[in-house]
Amino acid sequence: MTASPAAPAAPLPAPLTQSDTAESADTAESALRLLRSRGRARGVAALLGPAFVAAVAYIDPGNFATNFSAGAESGYALAWAVVAANLMAMLVQYLSAKVGVASGRDLPELCRDRLPRAVSIGLWAQAELIAMATDLAEFVGAAIGLNLLFHVPMLAAGLITAAVAFGILALQERGYRRFELAITGLLGLVFLGFAYDLAAVGAAPSGIAAGLVPGLGGHGLGGHGLAGQGSLLLVTGIIGATVMPHVVYLHSALTKSRVACRDDAERRELLRFQRLDVLMALGAAGLINLAMLFTAGSLFHGSGFGGSRIGASGAAAADPITAAHAGLGQLVGGGAALAFAVALLASGLSSSSVGTYAGQVVMQGFIGRSIPLFIRRGLTMLPALVVLWLGLPVTNSLVLSQVVLSFGIPFALVPLVLLTRRPDIMGSLVNRRVTTVAAGCIAVLIIVLNVCLLYATL
Repeated sequence: MTASPAAPAAPLPAPLTQSDTAESADTAESALRLLRSRGRARGVAALLGPAFVAAVAYIDPGNFATNFSAGAESGYALAWAVVAANLMAMLVQYLSAKVGVASGRDLPELCRDRLPRAVSIGLWAQAELIAMATDLAEFVGAAIGLNLLFHVPMLAAGLITAAVAFGILALQERGYRRFELAITGLLGLVFLGFAYDLAAVGAAPSGIAAGLVPGLGGHGLGGHGLAGQGSLLLVTGIIGATVMPHVVYLHSALTKSRVACRDDAERRELLRFQRLDVLMALGAAGLINLAMLFTAGSLFHGSGFGGSRIGASGAAAADPITAAHAGLGQLVGGGAALAFAVALLASGLSSSSVGTYAGQVVMQGFIGRSIPLFIRRGLTMLPALVVLWLGLPVTNSLVLSQVVLSFGIPFALVPLVLLTRRPDIMGSLVNRRVTTVAAGCIAVLIIVLNVCLLYATL
């Protein structure tokens, strides 16, 4: 019996050449092209979102405190500071978004990779302190909103805020888009609330025009800019409440892997949409901040209602936020007061969730460690719960928390400027010289303001 001949072996496939690989990559449609293929409106909308998450931090309850305090103290006179801070924020957030798109890494990760370990750990430690100051503003603000709407005791309102923030954060685990849409919806509530309030209160166009021009003397709704320590404190607080260190870190994490790009051409195309995202989101946040200041200036400046003026020492005779709610109710109507309280609550809940997410990004990026969100949420909300439990003046606490945030800004800005000017990190998307100079001037201006504030205080 003879054995049957073995079947001939199948020929091995020829190895792929470099030209074959390039042709295969060209025929495969990229993630960016798939999103753009949804159509003009849907394709653009799919690429927007990260800046709207970041923008929530720019209209958090700390902004309520500083803007209403500035309006009560100076009328419309510090509107220029709000505009200047918002323009600074646009450039800073654009650079942060560009870091993620160009490098595929977030800013804390780049700091850990490129800076000495001791520096990276130091940046992480101060970022955690800034996170606690941020949570103070957000928790206290949301608690005030719940108290104004439902008369919930302040400490219980703070605990409710924590529970709702966890619920919003849970959406992030189901995909970034649901989280972005939830945060954008809450941002929309704040925008509509203050659009209604400003329309109900009214504002003097001549005073608004005067307030948009920086000045050093004068009186009235649009009169002075930096007259005295009180105004300096408020200007520093406005910048601290607008340019937020934790979302400088967060924005880069939101863009680093959101849409995969095959080459520099696609990265540049994606960056154009991120620029539009920043202009739309931060533009809306700037309008909300101006509406806060104009509403407070129209209601309280020079009227003495509720004793809501804040003196040069920063001490309030009565809380400007609760006085603003009462003033809107008595002088304008219950609808305006309701819109204010809803906007404050939406601001506190959304910014609290974003702050926790940013804290996780900061810790994981700087030291390569992470802790469960429940533990992080519990640790960072402790100062806020202490303030609520002790019954400390809430708006004073909010304004001071924003000043603390202002001192943390350079620690985020300086690494951002230094890293985005390096071609080995940014590739073809490296900063132009004028961009680096502008960002550097912003960092220097903020540092100088802080030094002036310390000098005036001491």
